[in-house]
Amino acid sequence: MNHLYILCIDDQPEVLNALEQDLAAFETHLRIEVCDTGAEALEVIEEVDSQGDHLALVISDQVMPQMTGVELLRTIQQDGRFRQAQKILLTGLATHQDTIEAINTGGLDHYISKPWTREYLHETVKKALTAFVLAKGLDYQPLLPVLDQASLYEGLR
Repeated sequence: MNHLYILCIDDQPEVLNALEQDLAAFETHLRIEVCDTGAEALEVIEEVDSQGDHLALVISDQVMPQMTGVELLRTIQQDGRFRQAQKILLTGLATHQDTIEAINTGGLDHYISKPWTREYLHETVKKALTAFVLAKGLDYQPLLPVLDQASLYEGLR
């Protein structure tokens, strides 16, 4: 099986550290990469694709220098290779218009406000990973511990 990746982007190191800690439980089944800019994230995405792996989930902040989260999500969404990657905007500063734009042009699947709880993040990530696995038709059995069982059951019906 090819590796699945979760990519986290935020320009604040303490936020990236908190995300890495909160997502550590998923590392036994997939890989987690962190970036502090949108440009770095796009480089990582190209590397993941060139290795034949899957970008399953992008968790991005909105307010970052040089490229906003919406701009990053839009760039990813417009690339057909990554259209099925799930996208979460994790931010405390997005405006209502930012959120609408992320939904309409960035393929936003979920919005999480900062600060988040580990439980809510885990629940959201499990649902997102399940949606990705089902959309790509991947073998879900090795990933059962990190998937949302109710969503998986519903998707397989």
